[in-house]
Amino acid sequence: MQSTNGEATLVIAVVVVGLVIRRQLRTRPVRRKGSLVGPAVLGVLGASGIAFGIASVLKEHPLSALAVVLLVASLAIAAGFGAARARTVRVWRGTRDEVLRKGTAATTGLWLVAAGAHLALGRWIDHAAGTGVLGAASLYAYLAIGLGTQNILVRRRAARLAPRVAPGLPAGV
Repeated sequence: MQSTNGEATLVIAVVVVGLVIRRQLRTRPVRRKGSLVGPAVLGVLGASGIAFGIASVLKEHPLSALAVVLLVASLAIAAGFGAARARTVRVWRGTRDEVLRKGTAATTGLWLVAAGAHLALGRWIDHAAGTGVLGAASLYAYLAIGLGTQNILVRRRAARLAPRVAPGLPAGV
């Protein structure tokens, strides 16, 4: 049964991370709120996943302190990768005075390393828990924190490039 969970987790991780990377490599405008919608959706899925993962462990026995520490560490690592990726995203002012963004090869590399880190930590979390799928179920939370951190930091960089607007008019970023 553990093997099936691991295979399903790997397939889901590959598909989700692949879609995220594909979007990162496209040139697109930096929007004020748009870059936080994806992380918010992933955050809701992540909270649900973690609740499900905890419940899957608690059916058999109490949750170990090591599993909790590893889960927290995993989410902190996600934020660290998000901050590192934010530095690799190109941000510039376009021809129509909009601020644009596009990931680089380094952004892709960091996404792949981050995905591998989550898979390894997820297996360690599940091993420490002794049963259940807490590590595997934390994928969406990991993505939400990493992508959210990255997008917030990219938006900060973009705000420095945004054209100044007259008071009362909406800002472009």
